[in-house]
Amino acid sequence: MKPRIGLFGRRNVGKSSLVNCLTGQQIAIVSPTAGTTTDPVRKSMEIGGIGPVVLVDTAGIDDEGSLGAQRVAKSMAALAEVDLALLLYTEWGEPEERVERWCREHDTALLRVASKSDLAAASGMPDVSFSVFDARSRDVLIDAIRRVMPESAYRSPSLLGDVVGRGDRVVLVTPIDSSAPEGRMILPQVQVLRDLMDLHAVASFCQPDELAATLAAFGEAPRLVVTDSQAFRQVAATVPDEVPLTSFSVVLARQKGLFDEYLRGTRTIGQLRDGDRVLLLESCTHNVTCEDIGRVKLPAALRRATGKELSCEVIGGQSPLPADLARYALVIQCGGCVITARQVKARLLPALEAGVPVSNYGLALAWCTGIFDRATRIFNHNN
Repeated sequence: MKPRIGLFGRRNVGKSSLVNCLTGQQIAIVSPTAGTTTDPVRKSMEIGGIGPVVLVDTAGIDDEGSLGAQRVAKSMAALAEVDLALLLYTEWGEPEERVERWCREHDTALLRVASKSDLAAASGMPDVSFSVFDARSRDVLIDAIRRVMPESAYRSPSLLGDVVGRGDRVVLVTPIDSSAPEGRMILPQVQVLRDLMDLHAVASFCQPDELAATLAAFGEAPRLVVTDSQAFRQVAATVPDEVPLTSFSVVLARQKGLFDEYLRGTRTIGQLRDGDRVLLLESCTHNVTCEDIGRVKLPAALRRATGKELSCEVIGGQSPLPADLARYALVIQCGGCVITARQVKARLLPALEAGVPVSNYGLALAWCTGIFDRATRIFNHNN
């Protein structure tokens, strides 16, 4: 996952110019007219020593009027998704203090950037000065970004390093149906495979119908079987009980840092009642098919397993969450393969603060299939 670097500041303080300078491209529209940027604009780039990052250019935090207030709200909301905030300013006052206070309260890394430093010395105590007319500014700023960016944002811990070792055989069960992307594997499968390669484990791929033959071809039982969550029932019936079994979504859920909350929240599925509302959060945007896991398979599994008439709603991408989350009995987050751990936490924090249990696609499907304990057993030593 690419760490996010957000640019925040008043209107016309030079945020868009800084984006263009960092990327070496005319990505953001630059104008002397204040308020040119109206919505967050995202652009990927590579920073040596960190890797790929996403720059998030935002609207001015001092915008005015009813429409301006909405823009300010969007800019402040973008703070929750970034791993590092660049706070640009030419004068220091309440808008800057508001951003600084938010970062301090939410433990978000912050760089105070004195913008347009070629015109006048900035007030306050900048961490770095920047001017698009000073060729050295870009390198100085990037060096500062390297120093301040949390290492955890771009160097994730191993997904399976505490349960899989060198030479261990791991079987990855990857169904190919209408919901599978054309000509490639889904990101969680790729991430688990790369992790196994880094661990020098031996990975084998198969589809659910090929699993029995794959296991029979081994001289001994595999160390672990990882399956797509939607095939849990079929795979669990094929894999001997003494062989550890989990899913790609469960593996990712553990890496994202909310695993204990997921475990607690998943166990509340059995307490759902007729008419309860369940909110499903999908971080990516994809074409919906009749085999869609979030909109079709998981809601059906929840109703079948609980025997209750549940109202299931799906919010995709980064669309805002409903204002009144307390009306939901459960929030279920997807695996989160395309977003960072900080974004997952920020996405679910309002639900947790409202006292709403949270779960994860893989864990919820494991519960519905009756193999929740088995799917998490191999990770119990960490809980």
